[in-house]
Amino acid sequence: MIFCPKCKKILTPKKEGAKTIMACLSCEYKSANGEQAKISEKNTKNEKIVQVIDSENEMHPVCKEKCHKCGNEEAYYFLQQTRAADEAPTKFMKCTKCKHVWRDYS
Repeated sequence: MIFCPKCKKILTPKKEGAKTIMACLSCEYKSANGEQAKISEKNTKNEKIVQVIDSENEMHPVCKEKCHKCGNEEAYYFLQQTRAADEAPTKFMKCTKCKHVWRDYS
């Protein structure tokens, strides 16, 4: 990054005719003598392979709640903040058999 010598803000590339110069958007400073900007981009891909495993070992607590989809009598439950921080979190239920998820409004 190159900073403006006048106001110390970041200089950005700006087209002037066929040239690209470095200019300040705050104080209108331009690189000296119409000096052309040397812009280089580096695209390095450090991709990591993430393996998603739908594990059968749920880490949520189990309660007795009837699933509306399959009729199973047990469900996992978890709390999640879905609204503003000053409001209560929403309780979600997930069937231990068919994995159907629903909100508990009780």
